[in-house]
Amino acid sequence: MIEYHLKEREKAILRFVIHQFILTANPVGSRNISKKYDIGLSPASIRNIMSDLEELGFLDHPHTSAGRIPTDRGYRVYVDSLMDPPLLDQTTKKIIASKFIESETDTEDLLRISTNILSMLTNQLALVTYPKFEQAILEKIQIVQLSSTKVLVIVSVRSGLIRTITLEFDAEVKESHILKVQEFLNERLGGLTFADIRSTFQDRIKDFTTDQFKPIVRVFLDSVNKIFSDMNKEKAIISGTKNIISQPEFEDHEQFQSIIELIENRDIVIHILDKKKEFIDRDLTITIGDENENEKFSDYSVITKEYNIGDLHGTLGIMGPKRMDYSKIVAAVVYIAEQLTQELKKQR
Repeated sequence: MIEYHLKEREKAILRFVIHQFILTANPVGSRNISKKYDIGLSPASIRNIMSDLEELGFLDHPHTSAGRIPTDRGYRVYVDSLMDPPLLDQTTKKIIASKFIESETDTEDLLRISTNILSMLTNQLALVTYPKFEQAILEKIQIVQLSSTKVLVIVSVRSGLIRTITLEFDAEVKESHILKVQEFLNERLGGLTFADIRSTFQDRIKDFTTDQFKPIVRVFLDSVNKIFSDMNKEKAIISGTKNIISQPEFEDHEQFQSIIELIENRDIVIHILDKKKEFIDRDLTITIGDENENEKFSDYSVITKEYNIGDLHGTLGIMGPKRMDYSKIVAAVVYIAEQLTQELKKQR
């Protein structure tokens, strides 16, 4: 968290300006603050403080208005130290619980319902990435013979998730040989991460050279990156397009076109989701405007939190205009990520 040396009056005025701008989407004037908040200062005094905050880079002064709007720097100090504590009321928590109860139990459905709930509560674009298998720890491998030249490989990881892949051989293989290879692979690979398996697979099988097993082992050697790669690393669910385009910011055609292009470019969205910059706690991230590495996100804020399935994790969050109710949205992102983690545990 960055230290900002502001006087108490400056903090109060900055907080009120941001509250009003979030509420109205219009530049905020000194008279508006004077009427709205009983702070014992005249409009002239408030105006002077707002001018000081502008010189310090916390507020901006649009040319077409007498009022001020927050800058990225202003939003940052607000998020770090001025916003209300992120809390969800019990009614909202009950709504979230009921939505999860209505959902199916498979992972993809739980991810989808999580983004739907988050978008509904925040009126922003909700996003979730699939669990990352890179650090998944192998529990066991099962090889099921489908035909004399084809097998189904079932890979189970300690988190409880399972992935499957079909492999084909150039020649016929015996089931007894397949079972022997299965036993050998579990002995040599069990307890290792996918990353470790990929980097050491050849060394771990080099002494398993019996001719009768070579055709099977060779196919596994050729397919190791396919079997133990992070197949879901480029996969994400995005919900709430209708919600976000209803925001006042997107009445402008160029802004509207910009958000549609971002939504359609999932690679950029996933990259932003996976970046960790300003932390409120261990795995909650808030990036505002130019803090986002990609300039396409300079008009947006992104709030994300990790969810977990055992030793695996993914990212849940929202993207929207910088003018957002940060306290409410942080509370929603944190709570839904925690609930998603709990729901996924039930699958294991």
